[in-house]
Amino acid sequence: MNRSLTLASSVAGAVIVALDGTVLTVARPALQRDLHASLAQAQWTGTGYLVAVASLLVFAGRLGDRHGHRRVFAVGMLGFGVVSAALAVAPGVGWVIGLRVVQGVFGALSQPATLGMLRASFPPDRLRTPIAVRTAAIGVAAAVGPVVGGALTTQFGWRSVFLVAVVPALLLGALALASREETRPSADGPLDLPGALLLAVALACLVHTLVTLPGLTWSAPVALLAGAAFVRHERRSPAPLLPPTALGRSGRGNAGSRAAGAALGVLVIASAALNGAVFACVYLLQDGLGLTPLHSALLSLPLAVFLVGAAPAAAVLLRRAGARATLTGATTALAVGLLVLAGASAPAVFCAGFALVGAGFGATMVAATHVVVREATAESAGVAGGLQQTAMNVGPALGVATATVLMDLGAPRSPLLALACATAAAPALCRALPSRSRPAPTERPLPRPTGCPAGHPAEGSDATHKDHGAERGPHARSLRDDEVGGRPGG
Repeated sequence: MNRSLTLASSVAGAVIVALDGTVLTVARPALQRDLHASLAQAQWTGTGYLVAVASLLVFAGRLGDRHGHRRVFAVGMLGFGVVSAALAVAPGVGWVIGLRVVQGVFGALSQPATLGMLRASFPPDRLRTPIAVRTAAIGVAAAVGPVVGGALTTQFGWRSVFLVAVVPALLLGALALASREETRPSADGPLDLPGALLLAVALACLVHTLVTLPGLTWSAPVALLAGAAFVRHERRSPAPLLPPTALGRSGRGNAGSRAAGAALGVLVIASAALNGAVFACVYLLQDGLGLTPLHSALLSLPLAVFLVGAAPAAAVLLRRAGARATLTGATTALAVGLLVLAGASAPAVFCAGFALVGAGFGATMVAATHVVVREATAESAGVAGGLQQTAMNVGPALGVATATVLMDLGAPRSPLLALACATAAAPALCRALPSRSRPAPTERPLPRPTGCPAGHPAEGSDATHKDHGAERGPHARSLRDDEVGGRPGG
């Protein structure tokens, strides 16, 4: 697929899902009051989505590796748009929760494909810029989403926020289906359906356990048993759901696998901190301080603004200082921002705290995602994208669960302190990351279509990108990493 179209599709798909989540966050208190729902039920309107999407992301990524990321992306977008329309007319909170679960299934199909398409189209040394563009676009959605959601909820009620994603999702899905250009899938072998089922059960029960804390339910032991069975199955399977190349080009136990694992851990911590803090602050600002949804959304606007600004800055820092230093500084800024929010009482202090949180999270997302996606081979790009998206969905479940438990104890600011302490431990994981970017290992060439000469752009390999580290083709100048700033190479 053409690189510009690939980047545009990846960005648009990520923005639609991010926008849907941010508008709902602001509308959740109004939804709770209108449907006479409990706090736990209001939480499940978001957590039900997370349970479904987190349990299926890796399998959806594998589907994209095998059958084509564009096709899987199209089905996900079309389903996402249809369910969004159904949510706008849901008669009760039970229907909202159920439809959000169905929406999570389609979200799981679309999200790994947005990263899988990038990894399959861009060589490892050219991934920083597209990932930064994608992250900045998500930041724009985070900036627009709360304002749009607050305005719609204030003027038209919470149902109107679900209509935001309908037309864009349906249009993008239809365009993806109509496109005949598709990168040839490189993953061979049968789908690991038993492994996918075991992983889905383990992750779904893990999320369920998190949202039922502090009590323990049947889901905790089931998650442990399913997780252990999944690990045993994967070690014996000739075609595992998680191939060794998904975390490192040389297989298990190498530096690439350790770096990718550490980056995934940092993503879980950072996304837990961000989403837990936003969840707590929405209720703190609206119920504690008496602000309207629109006013509270405007007060948190610096979070999204600084997230957008941090994305290109992180791409430059990655090249100049490496992933270890970039992520250490980013997670430190995130922890400090949470501490500022925990003690804030004036609007200016809240704005400063949100700004630090946005800058820290934006840089963390770019740097950690770059490590995870870069370490994977092109034929495992969907699985790597699924792992990254799993971390970005398990983390919010953990953060929101933590915030809910502490808020139920009657301490509205305690979640911010707890999440700040957890984030302060993230730099320890960063020690496993490379201090400077390593040279990109050679890729295994993909099968060449019949009739194409060796070295032809349709060959599917990185041959066109390797001559002296230079990009070639019509999009070389617009998408080079060194266009962002700093010296070339990395």
